[in-house]
Amino acid sequence: MVEIVNRYVGTVDHMFHCGDSELKASDELWEHFTVVSGNCDYDPEYKMEQVVTIGQDVIYMTHGHRSNVRFGLTMLSLQAQEAGANIALFGHIHQAVAEMDQKMLFVNPGSISQPRGPVQIPSYAIIDSEEAGYHIQFYNRAHQAIEELAADFSR
Repeated sequence: MVEIVNRYVGTVDHMFHCGDSELKASDELWEHFTVVSGNCDYDPEYKMEQVVTIGQDVIYMTHGHRSNVRFGLTMLSLQAQEAGANIALFGHIHQAVAEMDQKMLFVNPGSISQPRGPVQIPSYAIIDSEEAGYHIQFYNRAHQAIEELAADFSR
């Protein structure tokens, strides 16, 4: 995580962590991130959800364990819509996901330390948000693009 901060701080608009860091909420690493509590985070100072506005995007972020993301994105979608968001970020399943449904962009960056699922590559994601749409690029621990996971969506 420190390496990711050092690489991107000042070059991206914002950094998010979707939970399960197992760090204290007061850890100095978090001065660079908006972060939420995961099911493996026990510090009560973490928030369960966050809403951030960046330019034309309203981003809703939650870990996802209370949204039942293992069984689909319906509850997460409803929560994000209620927050007025057009982007929903989540964790919990530790799988790289980028999909668009009814003008809502869903992104799970995967996990840099404990990837799961069919593509078990440690990963994080960068969302490039433009007026016409989004480009989502996933990267491995060596900061190399994982081209087969890249996705583009119109708004």
